[in-house]
Amino acid sequence: MYRYLILLTFTLYFGSMLLAFFYLSRPGERAIQWATYLLGAGFLAHTVMLGLRFYQSGHFPITNLHESLSFFAWCVALIILVVHKRFGISVMFSFATPLVVLFLALSLTTGSRLLPLPPILKSYWLPIHVILAFLGDAIFALTFCVSIMYLIQERHIKKKKMGKLMRLLPSLSLLDQLNYRLLSIGFPLLTLGIITGSIWAEYAWGSYWSWDPKETWSLITWLVFAALLHQRLTVGWRGKKAAWVAIVGFGLVLFTFLGVNLLLSGLHSYGRWS
Repeated sequence: MYRYLILLTFTLYFGSMLLAFFYLSRPGERAIQWATYLLGAGFLAHTVMLGLRFYQSGHFPITNLHESLSFFAWCVALIILVVHKRFGISVMFSFATPLVVLFLALSLTTGSRLLPLPPILKSYWLPIHVILAFLGDAIFALTFCVSIMYLIQERHIKKKKMGKLMRLLPSLSLLDQLNYRLLSIGFPLLTLGIITGSIWAEYAWGSYWSWDPKETWSLITWLVFAALLHQRLTVGWRGKKAAWVAIVGFGLVLFTFLGVNLLLSGLHSYGRWS
């Protein structure tokens, strides 16, 4: 049953992405409406899938690489739907849905069998910490997409290219405003994720901070986004510079999430494979 739900979810997400790409070549409200419906249906199927995994395992399904990738895809899909509902930026689907498909596809390449839960993960701090951190990271994923959209639009305006994509993309001011709003929500969530992780570490290992590779790279990521937010509020960073820093920040998010787990050993190595 679980495997069928994964395939159904992936199919719905993939269909949404294809319609979003079709929208780029032949813009129309019907394509985006169906892309939204399919993404929403995929999100619902994904939610049922996570619920089934929770029922089968007896714990929140974020304890290994397969579950983490799947849950992150769920978070990104949720943020896309919320942002689209709030701002109605249709072309955003074309840039953001590939991330959902990518992370769910990656989860399919890892082992999905259920294994006994490591003792260190038997804590109510696990879902609190991971949900906060992943929601923050998912918002940064949208910040990344908005930043890419900003750079493309800025380049088109600079070169005075009045192409189809330029007409689909929002104004630079709206993209910059959305970039800031997402940053101002994602950063507190990331901060709370780090704080709750430190509290959990004290219970688990007797120390709030041990400079584990994941902790270190989480701090580096936090500092980059903190610097970006500070510069926007005090110096007035806007536009292209802010977009590039947001892209670098999301690159650090990905390295902290995947690169550290797969390439470096440390206290969080239990989450690599299973």
